[in-house]
Amino acid sequence: MALDFSGQNLRGRNFKGQDLADANFSYADIRGANFTNANLTGANFSHAKAGLQRRWAIFLVLVSWLLSGLSGFLWAVNGYFVSLIFDSKLDNQIGGWITLIVLIVFFFVTIRQGIAAGLGVFAVTIAFLVAAGTGNAIFIAAAAAFAVAFAFAFAFAVAFAFALAFAVAVAGAVAGAVAVAIAVAGAVAGAVAGAVAGAGVGTLFNIYISWRAMKGDEKHSLVRNIAVTFAATGGTSFRGANLTNADFTQATLKSTDFRNTILICSRWHQAKMLDRIRPGSTYLQNSQVRQLLVTGQGQDKNFYRENLRGINLQSANLADASFIGADLSEANLQDADLSRAKLKQTQLDGTDLTGANLTGAFIEDWGITNTTKLHGVRCEYVFMRVPTKEDPDPLRKPDNKREVFADGDFANFIKPIFDTLDLYHNQGVDPRAIAIAFNNLAENHPEAELEIVAMEKRGNDKILLRAKTATGSDKSQLSAEYFDDYNQLKALSQSQQLLLIEKDSYVNDLKNMLTTALGQPKFYTQGDTNMSDISGINIEGSSNVSGIAGNNSIANLGTISGNVSIALNQLPDATDAEKPGIKELLSQLQDAIIQSTYLPEEEKTEALEQVKALAEAGKNPQESTKQKTAKTAITMLKGIFTGLPAVASLVEAGNKLLPAIAKLFGLA
Repeated sequence: MALDFSGQNLRGRNFKGQDLADANFSYADIRGANFTNANLTGANFSHAKAGLQRRWAIFLVLVSWLLSGLSGFLWAVNGYFVSLIFDSKLDNQIGGWITLIVLIVFFFVTIRQGIAAGLGVFAVTIAFLVAAGTGNAIFIAAAAAFAVAFAFAFAFAVAFAFALAFAVAVAGAVAGAVAVAIAVAGAVAGAVAGAVAGAGVGTLFNIYISWRAMKGDEKHSLVRNIAVTFAATGGTSFRGANLTNADFTQATLKSTDFRNTILICSRWHQAKMLDRIRPGSTYLQNSQVRQLLVTGQGQDKNFYRENLRGINLQSANLADASFIGADLSEANLQDADLSRAKLKQTQLDGTDLTGANLTGAFIEDWGITNTTKLHGVRCEYVFMRVPTKEDPDPLRKPDNKREVFADGDFANFIKPIFDTLDLYHNQGVDPRAIAIAFNNLAENHPEAELEIVAMEKRGNDKILLRAKTATGSDKSQLSAEYFDDYNQLKALSQSQQLLLIEKDSYVNDLKNMLTTALGQPKFYTQGDTNMSDISGINIEGSSNVSGIAGNNSIANLGTISGNVSIALNQLPDATDAEKPGIKELLSQLQDAIIQSTYLPEEEKTEALEQVKALAEAGKNPQESTKQKTAKTAITMLKGIFTGLPAVASLVEAGNKLLPAIAKLFGLA
């Protein structure tokens, strides 16, 4: 039974390493509590109050005031050195000017690039001055260097005050007061004004840097990180804990340590002070992601290549957001609005998209797997490519812009096949024998749960039959048994085959489907849905899927073929129907390459790459650089076609088309 700590005072309690799965900590005071390495799977921390215990907060504030006073003193020293500009001794005047110049450089670089850069430039400047000068002026400059090197400590002090949620004015006022007091007490002969001014300017400068750091300015992240680390000392610790599915809705989380935690599907809606935590390397380190988690509003935001693995964005508004190259594996995107979202190369392994809205999303090369949950996805249409100015709605599916997916159709259309039996026929395809052999295999192995999910014509007389199988099926054994039976059936006479077919309407239907497939110029089928040009879908985790996706040569062929088509569509049509232009000639060449029965898949891919290069060059065929590209591509194509038999249709097409293409590029 899950433990119930709801509403309890748990300040300073030690839960290190304990199993607290599904425990209820809602409304509890967990300031200073230690949950290091605990199992908090499914734990409820809604409305809980984390952070520092009062004694730790007081101690840290005192430390911040001490640093403030030290910083004020050092700025006063700087002010005193600058005031030596008005001294009667020349060496002192030179030292004063050196200090002033060094401070100006330090201020300028720090404001523009951050404290780390400011100190770096400052150190180089001082090193140069020491190497170049002599005498008392150098001593003063060195003293100034010492002062500035420690002066930035006040920036941390003020940042600590921010992180601890105490008024910045308090720390600033203390620093100013201490600085002025020390300046007055230690000033000599008219240097009081300089010391006081130095303390005032330094105080204002540090307050500004601290404010920018705590506002999330990346230039001053060093200050912020140190401040947050300081402020989290002694606070609530979840370091190394398993917080899978934990709920932090409306919890107060300042000064909390989340380093090395497991945050899969943890909920952060309306959590308070999430920007005051130690996030470590988790997705909480990104300020934009934190904002998204708290508000659920990510419309039009850019999450390019972000590691969002395991993030919980249930019901979030992600319309028009860009997740190009992002990792959303194991994320909870239930009922999220992903309409028009860019999901190019987005990793979605194990992601829950149940009920999500994907209408208008761009899914080029997205990484769905067999664990991606697509149940109840709402989607009227998608785009298989990311839009460009030239093509704002590339490869829309469904192809007819007047059509949309009905409820449930999108999942059936896009759901990948990961455990398939691929039966490739490349010699004298016999549709009757295929239909009978497959039916026999399904009847002999009901445990394999064989189901035809796709078929693809290859060349003029080759076909790939793909069947879904139950998990763990021995596909090697199934394939061997199938082809043994198939080859025997091929040897039967037509009349004998017809007798077998007549006994089973399923076999007859399958035979007719295969016959239809072989009669089409290009044919893909998945279930009851005819499909074309779907090679842009990237399905990870499968080495068996081909023709639809994957990293095999067939997938590469489909991908490059689609890219060639896109490039060709960007070329203008011929003005004279009887005189084909570059677009028409290259389209004919593309079809000849794809349909060639003599050219291996790898060489087809290479040939299509050259056709794509010609299409790109065809945009400006008279430019010398484009002509060189075209000449190289034509030479490569001739080399590829050289090894083919003279009777090959591709050889005939090449002999006819390549000279005509060369002429249009001015290469004849």
